Amino acid sequence: MTVAVVAAALAVLTACGPQDTGADPKAPGTPPTTSAGPTPTATPSPLPTTAPPTTPVPTTPVRTPVPTPVPTTTAPSTPPVAPALMSVGSSSARVRELQARLGQLGFFSRTPTGYYGTVTQHAVRDFQERHGLADAAGTGSVSPTTWARLKSLTRQPTHQEMYPAPPAKAADTLDPRCLTGHAMCVSKTTRTLSWVVDGKVLASMDVRFGSQYTPTREGLFHVTFKSRDHVSTLYDTPMPYAMFFSGGEAVHYSADFAARGYAGASHGCVNVRDRAAIASLFDQVHVGDKVVVHW
Repeated sequence: MTVAVVAAALAVLTACGPQDTGADPKAPGTPPTTSAGPTPTATPSPLPTTAPPTTPVPTTPVRTPVPTPVPTTTAPSTPPVAPALMSVGSSSARVRELQARLGQLGFFSRTPTGYYGTVTQHAVRDFQERHGLADAAGTGSVSPTTWARLKSLTRQPTHQEMYPAPPAKAADTLDPRCLTGHAMCVSKTTRTLSWVVDGKVLASMDVRFGSQYTPTREGLFHVTFKSRDHVSTLYDTPMPYAMFFSGGEAVHYSADFAARGYAGASHGCVNVRDRAAIASLFDQVHVGDKVVVHW
């Protein structure tokens, strides 16, 4: 065997690596090897290097609705009505001045009393109507406008005009029991109380009596005790400046009499509606002084 043959045999024995995947076409059980052509490879589409221009989509701006202001309806302002300075039931020194000023113009013909009753009310109404000042309600009250107009047309009353001395009554018109000493002489006929000292009338004021169910007793009495701020324990009502003369009956100030006049009645007492007058009388009367209630 030559060297060339031995080399060839050795080459065959050593060529057994896994790199040979093909089988012998003639070996039994070995499927024939099909020679496949090259597998086609898909060619990728070239990517654009520059993005196409974008057409701007027109956008509608969002508008926030502005609320329409609702017109506010303001009611026409009504000027406040000034409170009355004086009206029916008032009792004061200013009422005396009012009456005196009305008297200067001929609207009030009586002596000033300081009490605002129906006579004063009618006088004020006449003055207001004469000068176009009548209030809508027709109450006859004195408004600031009425008072200012009246003062502009009159002068300041004197003290004597506002506090005139009461007309002296003739001695024969007084109850004889009132002619001596100190006496509160109360007449149911004239509905007045006269303060009489030694037969001379020093003061006089309107009074009111009890009803037919609680009449004021008549006769000669004497003041038993005085109580400036008295309150009735029976009726629980104030009885200022009370001067008792017969049991529970007394001469005293009555706010009800001042407000309602003779529309009401007492429970037997002698009511006075002029507070200033009864306050002055209270300071002059003493326990033991006479009280004469008569017709």
